[in-house]
Amino acid sequence: MNGTIIPRLFRERCNKICPNPKQFSKVIQEPLKPCIRINTNKISREEIISRLQKQKWQLKQVPFYENGFIIENASDDNRIGLTTEHFMGYLYMQEVVSLLPAVVLAPQKGEVVLDVCAAPGSKTTQLSQMMCNTGLIVANDNDFLRLKPLKYNIEKCGCLNVAITNVDGRVIKGQFNKILLDAPCSSEGQIRKDWKVLSRWSEDYMKSFSNLQKQLITHAFEILKPNGALVYSTCTFAPEENEEVVSYLLENFENARLEEIKLNDFKTSEGIAEWRGKKFSPEVKKCIRIWPHQNDTGGFFVAKIVKNEN
Repeated sequence: MNGTIIPRLFRERCNKICPNPKQFSKVIQEPLKPCIRINTNKISREEIISRLQKQKWQLKQVPFYENGFIIENASDDNRIGLTTEHFMGYLYMQEVVSLLPAVVLAPQKGEVVLDVCAAPGSKTTQLSQMMCNTGLIVANDNDFLRLKPLKYNIEKCGCLNVAITNVDGRVIKGQFNKILLDAPCSSEGQIRKDWKVLSRWSEDYMKSFSNLQKQLITHAFEILKPNGALVYSTCTFAPEENEEVVSYLLENFENARLEEIKLNDFKTSEGIAEWRGKKFSPEVKKCIRIWPHQNDTGGFFVAKIVKNEN
């Protein structure tokens, strides 16, 4: 972490909610191993694995996703991002925890899916290949400047079922079978990748995101079709941006129901039911938290909400 000092308040907050705080403090100061996603829109899983193994790349499969692989022998002088396969869009650099939201959402062929905050396109392109380039994905981002990398990645990955929009996520119109809301957040879980997140961290910064997230999740649920699924995710540890947001939705919509999330051979923690004297819906225990030391990854939070028919 380049000698960065962990803010005292941040450390104290994490110590109160984190399983094994000492291990957490140690792991967040270690670099992440790179992870790739095989892009089956352009090449078969078998062919790209064969190619990479011939190049002596050591691959370890992500336990919950068959097309995700951790690169065990990467180094500063040996980067898979410089390979021809990466240039051709046969593989995509994507963190292990970043693969989770699309896997939990489980889009099906022919569905109409919304990615509310899509740029730079990691999860959009993953959704596209999971849908076998069928149906429709609306990839939205409210930041016009972020549309360029979004468009680039969609084209590079050969995604033919994606339409890009540029509107505020709180006013999107339409009706969708599935919605992914990977919300803007304080990014605490990205410390291992970018230690600068600590330099801009504060409780006020975090709370500003919480207010926006509540507005985004409310509107996303409103435009979700009955019996549809909404996945809410962040890369932060803050309960104000995670369980509090999900609990807010449950309190305001009687037809919102949380589903349990089960992942094979991947350690998770349940959601936190109370924080600083504020009690959340007991249902938030069905959410999952991923702490960096549990699986040697970044940090993440995921909730899956189903919309019951009125």
